[in-house]
This record gives sequence, C-alpha cells and structure tokens, in this order.
Amino acid sequence: MTISLLGKVAIVTGANQGLGLEIARRYAAVGASIVLCARDSGSLAQARTQLQVHQSDVQVIDAITADVSSLSDVERLVGHTLARFGKIDVLVNNAGIYGPMGAIEDVDWREWVRAIEINLLGSVLMARAVVPAMKARRAGKIIQLSGGGATNPLPRISAYAASKAAVVRFAETLAEELQEFRIDVNSIAPGALNTRMLEEVLAAGPERVGAGFYQRSVKQKQSGGAGLEQGAALAVFLASDASNGITGKLISAIWDNWEGWPAHVSELASSDIYTLRRIAGRDRGAAWGDK
Repeated sequence: MTISLLGKVAIVTGANQGLGLEIARRYAAVGASIVLCARDSGSLAQARTQLQVHQSDVQVIDAITADVSSLSDVERLVGHTLARFGKIDVLVNNAGIYGPMGAIEDVDWREWVRAIEINLLGSVLMARAVVPAMKARRAGKIIQLSGGGATNPLPRISAYAASKAAVVRFAETLAEELQEFRIDVNSIAPGALNTRMLEEVLAAGPERVGAGFYQRSVKQKQSGGAGLEQGAALAVFLASDASNGITGKLISAIWDNWEGWPAHVSELASSDIYTLRRIAGRDRGAAWGDK
C-alpha cells in the first residue's frame, strides 16, 4: 500500500524515543509536517535532529517540550501548532508510562495516580484540545496507542492496565461522538515491543512484576519482540485518507489484516468487531450462565 501524508500536519506525543519516534519518522518519510512532543527537552531535540534528514522544502519538523497531563502545556502545544500551521490533521497519543510495579497495597499511591494522569488524562486532554479545530474543518484523525493492559489483566502493573483499558473505551466513545464530523478515532495495539518500558520491567524483577510476567519479558527481550515497524505502519495507515471511515476500533498491528479493511468500511461501521466488549457465558459455550 502506497501512502502519502503530504500536506498533513500531525502532533505526535512521546515522540522522543521508541514507537513514538518511529511513527514520527514514518510520517516524515511520507511527507507530513510534524510537531514532536515529550517531557525531556534534551532527547526531544535529538529526535528532531534525526527526523530533519527526512524533511523536504514543504515540510516542517517542530518540537515542543510539554507534559500531556498539564492543561497549560497541552494548550500551549496545540496553540503553537495551530498558529504555525493553521490546522491539525492527525493526533497520535503515544505518551505513556508503566507506572509503579508491585502489589496494589504496596505501591506508592502518588506514582499510581501519576500513571493515570499521563496515560489516561493526558490522552483525553490532548484529544479535547485538538477536537475544536478538527470539527471546524470536518476532518481529522486521532490515534491512541493501547497496550496489553487494555485486553488482559496485568497483575502488579495495575495503573498501566487500568489506564490502557480506559483510553480504549474513551477512544471508542469519542469515535461515536465525532462521527458526524468525519473525524476518525482508533486505538493501536502495537504488540510486545522491546523499548524502554520493557527494560523497566526487567529492572523491577520478578518480585515486583510477578514471576510469569518477568519470564515472558525475558523471552521477549531475547527474541527481539514485535519490532516497531508494524505499529508505525498501522499509524501511517490510520493517519491517511486510505483509512477514512474506519473508526472506533482497537486494531492489532500484528494480528489484524488492517490493510484490507478499506474494502469493508460499511461492515466495520455496522459491527462491534474489534472493540472492547463483555464476554458472556454463551460466547464460551457455558449455557448455564445466561438467561
């Protein structure tokens, strides 16, 4: 699939490293102007320098140091983008942290709340800030990064799991709220990535994250993980006109045949497939559990 984002303006949060940086790199390579956002100004400046090698005469690679959980920072970031470009076509909510690891009664409560503030409230603040400009143009793409916590329990990493489930349901809800404005909102499950967050799990050790999760993380480290490429490729697709009308979905970069979805937009729109839903007894052959 050949995709161009020429003329598009995108904000990518958490863009100083890992998947966020790879998404920004892919966006730059296919013509988008990008505003990078992260809390660490030093690594953010390095990321901008890296991406400028992809920049053409009609592109701009900008960088704003900001904390997505801060209302004033978010307003400054979005205001700067609109002042410079006059529009925002794409928002990628990638910024996120694992938060504290350990039993819920043992972890630092302030750290637990901080993970919710960044992962969930930061995503909501960013979406809330860009929506008015997208509504005015009756076009836009909001892309939310999910994670394993959205679809599976993660014992001892509860703040991350709770926040990721919440952002997916928020994305589904926002998608319905914005559908009449032709603004598509989707979540990406990028797969198990060997990024900074994996190193945090390994550093925490089996006592804090649990023996099973720790061993799976060790194997992931050894195998190389899912790689950044598929998650970034999906983010490019969802930013492009090729994905128009695909909205309110939680999409696996690894397991879903998303490149073929444009041929099934009507079916996707009329179905709850690829969304978070309750599993009833009848769904698993347990006839005794349902009326």
